[in-house]
Amino acid sequence: MLLEKIISISGKPGLYKLVSQLRNGFIIEDVTSKKKVSIGNSSQVSLLDNIAMFTFDKEVPLFEVFENIAKNHDYKETISHKSSESDLKDFMGASLPNYDTERVYASDIKKLAQWYNILHKAGYITPESFVKAEPETLDPAHEEVSLEKEATKKVAPKAEKPVTPKVKATSAAKGAPKSTHTKKG
Repeated sequence: MLLEKIISISGKPGLYKLVSQLRNGFIIEDVTSKKKVSIGNSSQVSLLDNIAMFTFDKEVPLFEVFENIAKNHDYKETISHKSSESDLKDFMGASLPNYDTERVYASDIKKLAQWYNILHKAGYITPESFVKAEPETLDPAHEEVSLEKEATKKVAPKAEKPVTPKVKATSAAKGAPKSTHTKKG
């Protein structure tokens, strides 16, 4: 998925792509200008992949909402985040019909529209961008062999260490005198 490493940074406008991690921060790239900068660990970063929107039933991942918006607008730009509150609520109702009207605020809807349009402008909103990568599949014959190997690994008992008897010094020398020192005197 193209959208997995997109982040929002508190206090910075726009969206960024996580390029790499440094010892004391991250290298990020603005999704629209492609300008790379570094930020420190103290920055409040939110991975869009971890954000969800409330419905009355559950929390819906943000990218599913983006996908709904994209399908509703034929993968084109949507309304402006500066639209009227009633237009934004209509937009939200079409994008996520069962959204929780008490927990999803107008500011959340504005941010949703703004982020969607930023991602669209940067070329991230395409039918392919919402396809999740499939795990690699093997030949059925190879898959069975690997499963059998795993099964034998799990079934085989662990080799136990040989037990060495601990011998107490007193039991080995029961018949011997306790001390070899003689009293002088």
